[in-house]
Amino acid sequence: MLYLPESAIAWGSPGFREVLKRELEQRGAGQLPLQQGLLASSYALDEAIEVMIISVTDEPGLIHAKAGVFYSGITAGCSCPDDPTPVTPQSEYCELRLTIDKTTGLATVRPSED
Repeated sequence: MLYLPESAIAWGSPGFREVLKRELEQRGAGQLPLQQGLLASSYALDEAIEVMIISVTDEPGLIHAKAGVFYSGITAGCSCPDDPTPVTPQSEYCELRLTIDKTTGLATVRPSED
């Protein structure tokens, strides 16, 4: 579970998407399921996460959102002097599905499957 209180408060306002974007970017790789979205690397980094809100819908009591996340990952190696593993962060992208409770701000976040 993720807690997005500012997004719940901002629901219905013109600034909702920006508030949701900011709250998600502040959470980082430790709270978002970015590890599951890796394609070019093996470990999601917590730096320079950028979120794009793709869509938002609602139903009574809930907000549903789809977000694209741009972030970086690295391939973890053995750190040996002759290790050929690249140490340069790789660009990554994944899409997440969020369901936010309008009253509490509690949210579930999962990788998008489409």
